[in-house]
Amino acid sequence: MTAGVVLSMVVVTAALSGCAAASTLSSPVSAGSTTDASSTQSPSSADSRGTGTAVAALAALPVKGRAPKTGYQRSAFGQAWADVDRNGCDTRNDILRRDARDVTLKPGTNGCVVASGTLQDRYSGTAFRFVRGDGQVEIDHVVALSDAWQKGAQAWTAETRAAFANDPLNLVATESALNQQKGDGDAATWLPPYGAGRCAYVARQIAVKKTYGLWLTVAERDAMGRVLAGCPREPLPSGDDRAPLAAG
Repeated sequence: MTAGVVLSMVVVTAALSGCAAASTLSSPVSAGSTTDASSTQSPSSADSRGTGTAVAALAALPVKGRAPKTGYQRSAFGQAWADVDRNGCDTRNDILRRDARDVTLKPGTNGCVVASGTLQDRYSGTAFRFVRGDGQVEIDHVVALSDAWQKGAQAWTAETRAAFANDPLNLVATESALNQQKGDGDAATWLPPYGAGRCAYVARQIAVKKTYGLWLTVAERDAMGRVLAGCPREPLPSGDDRAPLAAG
């Protein structure tokens, strides 16, 4: 059974289960086909993050080949961990405060800098205590910047690339080792080792690509379809959600 057929089966299952936006699922992309998206879109203030199912969104995403990585550099996405929302705190610490529990803050930083906390890791399924500077935690771009560059971001403005690099929807705190293991891989080359977290991980990648008008490769689309076959009702995340507490 091809992965394209798996995606079609997921679409049918979702429709029979009464999942949202079933009407958009009647024409999934067939295995091996591509959709020519000659231009990419920037996110709008009225984007639909946090609504609908990952299955529905996956079926609607354009599928193309990977563009060359030529010209990619991190600086194309702006200053690392800028304070784009102007709340007085850099993005890295915003995400740590969102994802960690039992957080202590560094004195004299206006409640910004996380000094320590407990992370329930979405990628490993384990919880651990970390301290600022110990190198245990990194912030992952769920859709890697270089992956985005090869799937539409080259056409964006500098402002859109900076927004993308600092968007909470596309950011997750995780173990440094897992973030480095993932590198700039997409769903076809890397999935979290924690199996129970894969549906949410794939749904987040789909939400990001939908919001920013990025495309998928055939292999990436098929890998996502295989994951979602086991969770056809998985919702799209909003970007404000935290990892669930560990059982027990």
